Amino acid sequence: MPLMDRQVCIPPELPELLKQFTKAAIRTQPQDLIQWGAEYFEALARGEIPPVRERSERVLPSSCTELTPELLKVLHTRVGGRLIIHAEELAQMWKMLNLPTDLFNSVMNVGRFTEEIEWLKFLALACSSLGVTIAKTLKIVCEVLSCDNAGGPPRIPFSTFQFLYTYIAEIDGEISASHVSRMLNYIEHEVIGPDGLIKVNDFTQNPRVRLE
Repeated sequence: MPLMDRQVCIPPELPELLKQFTKAAIRTQPQDLIQWGAEYFEALARGEIPPVRERSERVLPSSCTELTPELLKVLHTRVGGRLIIHAEELAQMWKMLNLPTDLFNSVMNVGRFTEEIEWLKFLALACSSLGVTIAKTLKIVCEVLSCDNAGGPPRIPFSTFQFLYTYIAEIDGEISASHVSRMLNYIEHEVIGPDGLIKVNDFTQNPRVRLE
């Protein structure tokens, strides 16, 4: 039988294995993802604990500036409202802010970005390196994207929130699509006002909104 006609069998444990690997890569943010990935799976094969670092263990080079929501807002301003940005241009912006190269490479690898980058997806993953939970990550994203300068709570269009929450939940891998759909449906019909905007308080202080 020709090889192309054979049925491909996917091991049942593969999706969960890849999900845990992706989450570990986001937490650890290795400078060399391929080398770290080899060490990760070698440890699993030996029945050992993989080399996964917690956020508090990440050490920045002394010459780099630590990423902050304020610097992400500066970066967002420089992107200038574009939905797509070229990797080389974004890397140059990142470098000009003196941000860690290993973090940039990690976001690129986790998001599987190539030459053309969807800016909001890159921003969401960059924010995830600052937020421990999805709710906190989305809070940071809202603060970065909000154009409100009147001192009120940060707000963004619900459609943008919907896109970001769905994407981050997919990357996280532990939240079912049905749960995401229920939360978005509740927020859209019970929380969002006629202006179509969602405030940070709408999903951080509402006991009926549990994003995780």
